[in-house]
Amino acid sequence: MDQTFTRIAGRIAYWAGQPITFVLAASLIVVWAICGPLFHYSDTWQLVVNTSTTIITFLMVFLIQNSQNRDGAAMQAKLDELLRAVEKAREQFIGIEHLTDGQIEKIRKVLEDECEGQPNDGGRSTAPHTSMKNLLSRL
Repeated sequence: MDQTFTRIAGRIAYWAGQPITFVLAASLIVVWAICGPLFHYSDTWQLVVNTSTTIITFLMVFLIQNSQNRDGAAMQAKLDELLRAVEKAREQFIGIEHLTDGQIEKIRKVLEDECEGQPNDGGRSTAPHTSMKNLLSRL
């Protein structure tokens, strides 16, 4: 079920992001608007576009969220691998995406404070790495 949904969601998201899809959607709205006088701008005429766009928007929200969740998880995995592979990287940062927003913001602030006043040496700083425990204790 997961693979089927992922495959279908990926294809729909791909096609939804194509220029031809935008042109098609805009064309449908133009056709709907042109039909207004034919239907005397009735409630049914308005209901057709309102219902259609609401249903499409409702379904697309879930597809977009699924796509963003997969992209975010893949990006985190790639970043975690880089942290693990780079010799001077702080491996304590692996998995910080599971912390609260407040904790992450505090870590970011501490890291910015650490960087203030240090010369830009292309990432070869000799400043000691702060452990995650030390980072959190300074918050």
